Amino acid sequence: MEVKKYKSFFQNELSPFFDVMEIDQFFYLTLEKRHQLKRLDLALNPNFEITVEEEQYWDSVLSQLKMQKPIQYILGETSFYGLTFQVNEHTLIPRPETEELVQWILETYPTNSQISLLDIGTGTGCIPITLKKKLPKVTVFALDVSEKALEVATKNASMNQVDVTFLQNDILATTMLEQQFDVIVSNPPYVRELEKKEINTNVLKFEPHLALFVADNDALLFYRKIAQLAQEYLQPNGQLFFEINQYLGTEMIALIASYGFTEIELRQDVYGNDRMLRAVKSF
Repeated sequence: MEVKKYKSFFQNELSPFFDVMEIDQFFYLTLEKRHQLKRLDLALNPNFEITVEEEQYWDSVLSQLKMQKPIQYILGETSFYGLTFQVNEHTLIPRPETEELVQWILETYPTNSQISLLDIGTGTGCIPITLKKKLPKVTVFALDVSEKALEVATKNASMNQVDVTFLQNDILATTMLEQQFDVIVSNPPYVRELEKKEINTNVLKFEPHLALFVADNDALLFYRKIAQLAQEYLQPNGQLFFEINQYLGTEMIALIASYGFTEIELRQDVYGNDRMLRAVKSF
């Protein structure tokens, strides 16, 4: 079958579930993953045909999309800051907002920086791997409570040809870190249970709740624990970088200030939401 004919079928089948732009995105992501063809390649070769076996692959993608399974999990990979990362049900799918957090760190430290950095709650490893790729002289550690997530992160580090030391630890039960660090960064669980109604079905159904949700009555527990550890294990003038709950920016500033950190800066993401926070250890 000509792939352009299958595209029409693909669009019609998914139109009750997604808008046209999303469907096009799904189609071209699948085209590139399965056939190594981009949109321009198809435009130059409009009569490209897929085999019966390949059509079965496309049908499988289609059926999973109808079940609201994220395309990243279906294809087993996603793009983050121009790099490719494997993903599965044990890891959150990296978000564009997290790219903005990485960009903030890259704006803060020059390419030849020889600092030490710890990422807490690493998931796919997208934060530490990207930072190591862009700041090759940085010594990078990353930890997560999930053994399965660390398996994915380790593969991603190898795939992107960077050296990151991965550690399995429950940060909430951690009393000591490996060493002193110049930077501690974290995108921990921060979505309150009360906010589940705002979360898309595909996220609720397929992404790991362990990495997403916190109790309504203690939404900042991860940040509090990290701030406590940073008091001891962050170097003088070292910096904390956090991705945060958009509704809790004021509370985050107060929390971090209560632990003695200074030069606290709250930044909005591209959507205008309070999403990132930076602070300095000046003691």
